[in-house]
Amino acid sequence: MTLQQMHYALTIDKNGSMNKAADKLNISQPTLTSAMRELEKELGFEIFLRTHKGAVPTAEGAEFLRSIGLIYRQYELVCEKYSDKDMKRKFGVSTQHYSFAVNAFIETVRQFDTLEFEFAVRETETLKVIEDVGSLKSEIGVLYISNFNRRSINKLLEENELSFTELIKCKAYVYMWKGHPLAKESSLSLEQLAPYPCLFFEQNGHNSHLYAEEILSENIYPRSIKATDRAAMGELMQKLNGYTLCSGILCKEFSSEYVVVPYRDDTDNPNSIMEIGYIRKKHGSLSEIGQKYIEELKKSLELNAEENV
Repeated sequence: MTLQQMHYALTIDKNGSMNKAADKLNISQPTLTSAMRELEKELGFEIFLRTHKGAVPTAEGAEFLRSIGLIYRQYELVCEKYSDKDMKRKFGVSTQHYSFAVNAFIETVRQFDTLEFEFAVRETETLKVIEDVGSLKSEIGVLYISNFNRRSINKLLEENELSFTELIKCKAYVYMWKGHPLAKESSLSLEQLAPYPCLFFEQNGHNSHLYAEEILSENIYPRSIKATDRAAMGELMQKLNGYTLCSGILCKEFSSEYVVVPYRDDTDNPNSIMEIGYIRKKHGSLSEIGQKYIEELKKSLELNAEENV
């Protein structure tokens, strides 16, 4: 199997057609078909079914394409890194919507020359965090694991050859605007919160409820609203008295507008523990910037985390 054959197979999958893939690759269709037949003969199974709608991956083919996709992406990254001596080195972080993770990123960038490095921070949904780190788009990802999502998250981490390192454990807190009618309560139950909308960051994919960023997402909430970014979430909190369930880690720059109140559980709605940490590729070492980011992440958590466990 060659890198060229991998490239051909991935191009067919991306375009969904042998004709379109051949045009994209600037080769003839017979040449492409012959290359795929040789590869399928070597593998011992068909990668694609040729139908009137185009080339459709078989079950074995789909698994094969996922595997070589990671390999070929790594190859492309190596080419990008060494083909141009003047190219900036890249460092990226993908994270669930955590202000402490962004603060750590900012402190990391301040210690390096932005003329020499290309930085990226991506606040995104849970599956995308895992996908970004799995494909090496980002070197580090920040997310949480609980008893509710542990099996699903660990399965995805294993499939993408990723490891999870815990940084902190947190119980559930209610995060809300300071002007909320319940903001001055010493603790809050779901019964008290029932008249107000519970806010969630939208997740995509099958069984998306398993990848919710909010702890206790398995509970039933009579009113709920989904958003895709922290700015919208803040507006919903202030204009609709919405709330969300989180770690209780409130960065100091938000403490003038928002509060976190301990969640009070009951028999039907028990509490749970969030294990917040970072993910990275199992094999290989962290870059200098990656190591510095982890240091700043720990500092940010120490500075902003409540002693809530």
